[in-house]
Amino acid sequence: MLRASDFFDLDQLEHAALFEDTEYVWDALKRLSSYIDSLFTGAGREIHGDVSPGAELIGERIYIGQGTVVESGATIHAPAWIGQRCEVRQGAYLRGNVLSDHGCVMGHTSEFKNAILLADAKAAHFAYVGDSILGRDSNIGAGTKLSNLTVVSEKDRATGKRPTIHIRVEGKDYDTGLAKLGAIVGDGAQTGCNSVTNPGCLIGPRTLIYANVSVPKGRYPGNSMVKLRQTLETVPRR
Repeated sequence: MLRASDFFDLDQLEHAALFEDTEYVWDALKRLSSYIDSLFTGAGREIHGDVSPGAELIGERIYIGQGTVVESGATIHAPAWIGQRCEVRQGAYLRGNVLSDHGCVMGHTSEFKNAILLADAKAAHFAYVGDSILGRDSNIGAGTKLSNLTVVSEKDRATGKRPTIHIRVEGKDYDTGLAKLGAIVGDGAQTGCNSVTNPGCLIGPRTLIYANVSVPKGRYPGNSMVKLRQTLETVPRR
């Protein structure tokens, strides 16, 4: 129910090792930094795609796959591993610890941080993807924000740590062990424009989130639709 295989088809997944032996799907985010490190064979950059002179690459542990285009105005902080045939469009901001499989789109003025994008995942316009996983063929609508930090998240004065995010599923409380957790977006799932997922949303495969919905944390089963109901009134103009 909460394993990676409940959200993603792990067969023939290039980065399936990232999910091996994980108990819960969000555990992959905990090992993301060390996993990206393990992919590099040397200390320097590996650039096989087309990086515009107007793009900014900061740090050395950056991999750009063959056929990938990084447009002018994009910024990529190390560590980052971008697969083949991806688009990193103008204004995209990759803040570090970003792993992208093949065919992904990181779009105009979209921000990514501690994020995993599986093959052909797309966040093409004005999105925030923080501490989140986007499944294969998923699509994040324009203006979607995957919120990763709760409003009540003040650091403990003694420890300096924030409280961890808990998710309640079928009457059971799960402590994720993460102070920041955005959304898990299953294979083929989509969000409508200007939707917001609250920290700790688990969206099943092929589920649709309608536009403008603010999605409370929790688990949403696959093959579902999450709708926003509005009452509209049209009156004569005076």
